[in-house]
Amino acid sequence: MSSKSALRSKPAADFLLIETLRWEPEQGFLRLDQHVRRLTRSADALGFRGPQQVLEQLKEHVSGSDPMRVRLTMTYRGKIEVTATPFVPEPEGKVWRLRIASHRMVSDDALYRHKTTRREPYEIARAEFSSEEADEVLLLNERGEVCEGTITNLFVEAADGQLVTPPLNSGLLPGVLRAELIRERRARSEVLLPKDLEGAKLFVGNSLRGLIPAELAAAG
Repeated sequence: MSSKSALRSKPAADFLLIETLRWEPEQGFLRLDQHVRRLTRSADALGFRGPQQVLEQLKEHVSGSDPMRVRLTMTYRGKIEVTATPFVPEPEGKVWRLRIASHRMVSDDALYRHKTTRREPYEIARAEFSSEEADEVLLLNERGEVCEGTITNLFVEAADGQLVTPPLNSGLLPGVLRAELIRERRARSEVLLPKDLEGAKLFVGNSLRGLIPAELAAAG
């Protein structure tokens, strides 16, 4: 069975596709085209009806002079729902504390290459640490390779100044910010192991929040 056929065999009615965007009063929706492309690719891969009039539906929920966090969900029949709340950026100089979960991601489970409401691995990993212990929790795959955070992609600054981020075949969501950084040659993909994070300059990020400085918290 092909990977697409395997994905289509999963019951699509029990989960939704998700995209989370940032809206800025002067710029509009950041990386809108990339979000719509990812939504469309996921709909095709998972057997959902293709999204229609996305921008028009998004625009109905934004206004004012402050940034907004905009969450779009879509059912397998193509019905879109949008919610918008104020976006609060991280305080200047904030460094996120990272911990590594014991729960492992299965690298060949193609469902988790799509952003959906099926978030069991991320929820289990996040629950291993309190918010006081970690701002973000990283997952490894069955081979011990670093995959991603529960809501972010991971980036390690290499000696040449370029960012290194785990490859898709380690098992991770192809984040919109990640793709943009790779396309702009500010980042490249390489397999990362936990030892590669020790003492390194780290960042986590997604399209909503951008890049956030991070550090690996000591175990214990």
